[in-house]
Amino acid sequence: MSRENLMLQIHQIQDEMLVMGSLVEQATMQSIESLKKRDIKMAVEVYNADRKINEKRYAIENSVLILIATQQPLAHDLRLLAALLEVSAEIERMGDYAKGIAKVVVNLGDFDIPVPIKEIDQMATLALSMLHRALGAFIIEDGETAKSIPAEDDKVDEMYNKVQRLLVNLMIEKPQNIDHANLLMWVAHNLERMADRVSNICERTIFVTTGELVEIESKKKEIKL
Repeated sequence: MSRENLMLQIHQIQDEMLVMGSLVEQATMQSIESLKKRDIKMAVEVYNADRKINEKRYAIENSVLILIATQQPLAHDLRLLAALLEVSAEIERMGDYAKGIAKVVVNLGDFDIPVPIKEIDQMATLALSMLHRALGAFIIEDGETAKSIPAEDDKVDEMYNKVQRLLVNLMIEKPQNIDHANLLMWVAHNLERMADRVSNICERTIFVTTGELVEIESKKKEIKL
């Protein structure tokens, strides 16, 4: 197989990865919408649709492994294929987070509890924006953009901490809400972890472009002596 044909197949795999990313974005938005509306039917649909994301990940993994085994790519091409394996795994895990939020909605049912939906919605919007731009940077191998995106994780962390404070105060004021408030904690936790996984995607973009494996830490997560 010529390198041109190899790159054509790699681009086809990248297209499938972008489709997978779109499915995760859609699942996350729908899971948050189901929380806003307390729409259990929508939440169940999100939960069940996760299998499509899993199937995409396995198909990408299979295609990448076949190319590596049959074409024995070198240097940049091998790094790109290895990164595709890692990035598809990160996206699949984000799909699990959306599925987890949908499960929370089902478990909440119609229990009357105030939901800090403004802050949760802001977290989701920023995390998905980070994901969208990170995947774009990966496709065009834009290392500089990849380096800049993880800094936005600090904003997600700030929102997460705010949601935690609101829910802890709610537990103190109304102890009967503790179990359901803990469920809402998981919603915020999943969105915070989603943003963390975007940073992992950015690290893989840098790996493809430079050959270096670097760990990108936001300023607030650095340990200072």
